[in-house]
Parts: sequence; structure tokens; C-alpha cells
Amino acid sequence: MNISQQRAGTRPRARGTERSLARRAELIAIGRRLFADTSYDALSMDDIARQAHVAKGLIYYYFGSKRGYYLAIIQDSVAGLVAFAASGLDLPPVDRVHRTIDGYLRYAEHNQAAYRTIVSGGVGFDAEVHAIRDEVREAIVTTIAEGAYGRGDVGPLARTGLLSWVCGVEGATLDWIGCPRLPRETMRDLLVRTLGGTLRAIEEMDPSCPAPEPARRGEHFLK
Repeated sequence: MNISQQRAGTRPRARGTERSLARRAELIAIGRRLFADTSYDALSMDDIARQAHVAKGLIYYYFGSKRGYYLAIIQDSVAGLVAFAASGLDLPPVDRVHRTIDGYLRYAEHNQAAYRTIVSGGVGFDAEVHAIRDEVREAIVTTIAEGAYGRGDVGPLARTGLLSWVCGVEGATLDWIGCPRLPRETMRDLLVRTLGGTLRAIEEMDPSCPAPEPARRGEHFLK
């Protein structure tokens, strides 16, 4: 087989792969809309196929099962959140933290069912959902540490302190999306201020991790 024949032979497969990836991405986008505020148990595969206007077998073909489909949707949406938290390197550190917290709340607000699943751990003890949740937590902790200390690699005390703040944010956010009594901007500023308290507590116990000066004075250290 000559080079032209080889290329001719590979092109259909390449096009097929591109079509498959595009179709899979389309199904995930549809699923994100369906599960945005509807729980996993509330939608059957028949419901999903009917609302997505596709054959049920197509979902099985790409994702294997309803759970596989749901996990793919969660992973895709969370990947965007994690990438958002890790981006903005050109911003001043404190602005990056502020942006990350606001983006986190926006994600929870617009992906309520997925957010509840991630934070609660899924149906029963779901190791894969727990792994997704841990990935998000680590991304947020790293971003906050970089904004507060100029580095993401911090000692165990600072990491545990920041992680405890993140876990508190999860609980507060669950309450907020369940009964939004506060505007998102107010919720964001509240979380930022409680972060200042956490940073001061970390400094008291570990002077090698000094809080930003405004936080040390008890001021709102972010814009």
C-alpha cells in the first residue's frame, strides 16, 4: 500500500473519531441541561432519551450506562470549574481568589443537582464521585494558597485550615442554593471575609504562613 492509499485509509477513521467526539460532547451538553436542577434518580434513561431526542441505545453506546453518562456529565462540568480556578495567572493573586470564589458560586447556582451530588458523594458511597469532589477541593485550596501566600505548596497546618474553610463553603453553598436568601455577590463577600478569619488563625498557629496584611487587621482583604 502506497502513502496515498494509507492516507486515504486513515481519513475515514479520523473523520469518524471526530464525529464520535463531537456526538459525545453534544450528548454531554444535553445531559448538563437535563441534570442542571433534576436529581439523578428523578430521570430514567427513557426520560433522558426522550428529552434529548435520541435513541436510548446511543447513550448506552457512548457511556455504557446511566451512571456512566451522569459521571461523564459531572466530570465535564467540574473540569470547567477546576480549569477556571487554575486560570487567571495574569491577575493579582487576591483578584484571582475573588474570581475563583465567584466562579464557584456561579457553578453551584447553575448546576445545582450536579453540585449536590458532588458534595454529598453521590448515590451511597460512590468512590468516583468522591474523587471528583476531592479534585475540586484541592484545586480551590491551591488557588487560595497561591492568592494568600504566593505559593500553592503549603504545610499541613495551612492546608488543613484552608481545607476546613472549603468544606464550610460547601455546606454554606448547599444551604444557599436550597433557599437563596442572599444575592450571589453578598454570599461571595461573606465567604471572602470568613476566609480572612481562617488565614489569621493559620498565622497564629504557623507564623511561616503570614496572612495578607489587610486580613491580619481584620479588613476585607479582597476587592
